[in-house]
Amino acid sequence: MSKTIKIALLMAASLFMEILDGTIVTTALPKIGVTFNRSAATTALLVSVYLITVAVFIPLSGWLAHRFGKKIIWLSAVALFTASSLGSALAPTFTILLAMRLLQGVAGSLMTPTARLIVLEKTEPSQLLRMVSYLVWPALIAPAIAPVLGGFIITYWSWHWIFFINLPIGIVILAIGTWWLAPDQHNTAQPFDWMGFLEIAASSILILVGAEAATRTNANWGLSSALVIIGLLGIGLVGYHLSHAAQPLFAVTALKTASFRICQTGGSLLWLSVGALPYLLTVYLQTIFGWAAVKAGGFVLFIFVGNIGIKPFTTIIIQKLSYRGALLAAFLMVLVSGVALAFIRENTAAPIIALLAMVAGMGRSLALTAYNGLSFAEIAPQDRNSANTLSAVVQTMAQGLGVSLITVVVHVISMYTALATAYEYGFAILGLLMLFPILEVWGLPKTLGNATLSAS
Repeated sequence: MSKTIKIALLMAASLFMEILDGTIVTTALPKIGVTFNRSAATTALLVSVYLITVAVFIPLSGWLAHRFGKKIIWLSAVALFTASSLGSALAPTFTILLAMRLLQGVAGSLMTPTARLIVLEKTEPSQLLRMVSYLVWPALIAPAIAPVLGGFIITYWSWHWIFFINLPIGIVILAIGTWWLAPDQHNTAQPFDWMGFLEIAASSILILVGAEAATRTNANWGLSSALVIIGLLGIGLVGYHLSHAAQPLFAVTALKTASFRICQTGGSLLWLSVGALPYLLTVYLQTIFGWAAVKAGGFVLFIFVGNIGIKPFTTIIIQKLSYRGALLAAFLMVLVSGVALAFIRENTAAPIIALLAMVAGMGRSLALTAYNGLSFAEIAPQDRNSANTLSAVVQTMAQGLGVSLITVVVHVISMYTALATAYEYGFAILGLLMLFPILEVWGLPKTLGNATLSAS
C-alpha cells in the first residue's frame, strides 16, 4: 500500500470521527436532558449549535490552510476535536457541555475540508476517482451506524461514552498524522476577507436557525420562514461579493465548470437525502411501528450494508457506464427505494424493508462516489483549495438542512392527515427529490469526467 493511500485512509478516519460524532449525539439527547434536568428543546441545542458552528467556520479552512499549512491546521483540528470530546464527556454542567460542542464544531469545520484538501490538492485527474473512494465511506457509514451504536451505548453504558469513544481514535490519528504528513512549504495567504466571512456566517446562521426553529413544538412558522428566506437572499449577496471582490475569502469561478457545478446543485439534494433518510426511517419504525430503538436501528443498518456492499464495485460501474450513466442508475435506486418505503406497513416482511434500505444505501454510495470523483475532474490543482472550500460549505448546509427539512415536511403534512401518512409522504418526497439531478445529468455528454477514469 502506497503512502498516498495510507494518508487518504488516515484522512478518512478523521472524517469518520467527525461525522459520527455529529450524528450519534442525537441518540443521547433524552439521557443528557435527564442528567442536567433540561427540556428536549434545550438539549437539541447540542445538535444545532454544532451544525451552525461547522457551517460558519468552514470558509476559514481554506485561508488558514494557505496561511499556516495544511498539516498544522489538520493536526490542530484533530487535537481540538479530541480535547473537546473529553471536555464534553466530563462536563459538569449543561452550559459547559454546550461550550464543548461549540469547540467541536470549530474543530470539525477545519478538519473536514483540510483533510479533503490534503488528499485532493496534488492528485492527478487520472487518480481522483480512486482517491475519492477512500474519502466517501465516512459520510456513508457514520450516519448509518450512528443510531445502532448510539442506542447500544445509551442502553448498556451512559451518554458520556458517546464522547469518550473519540479519545482513542483521535489520539491514534494525531500520532500517525504527525509522523506521516510532510510539512507544507512556502505558506502564504492573501489578506483575510472579513466582509465575505461575515456575510457567509450571517447567512448560514439565519438559514440553519430558521430551519431548526421550524422543527420545534409550537414553532413560529412566520418567523422561521422569514429567517430562512433572509438567509437565502444573503447567499445571493455572498455570491455577488465573492464574484466581485479583489481578494475574496475563496473564489467561486469553479462554478463555471459544469462537472463541478452539478456536484453542488444536484449533489446538494443528494446530501440532503443522505442526511435525512436514516433519521426518518429510525423515527418511523419507532413511532409508527412501535419498535424498540435497537430493533429499528438494526434495520437502518441495512443502509450501511448497501453502502459497503456496492463500494468495491463503484469504480468499475463508473468506468463501464461513465459518470453520466452511473449517476442516473444511482438516482433511480434512490428514487425507487424512497417511494417504495412509503408503502411499507407493520405486516411488511422484514426482508423487504431491509432490501429497500440496502438499495437506498447502494444508490447513495454510488452517487456520492461519482459526484466526488467528478467534482474536481476539470478543476486545476491550484484552484482546488477554493473549490474544496465552496464544496464543503454547500455539503454542510445540505446535510444540516436534511433532518430539519424532512421534520418540517412531516409536521406540516401531519396537520392535514394521519401521522403515519405524513411519514409515508416524507419517504416519497426524499425519493422524488432525485428528479432534479436526473434531469440535470440527463443532458450531459457521456464523456464528462473521462480524464479521471483512464488510470483508476
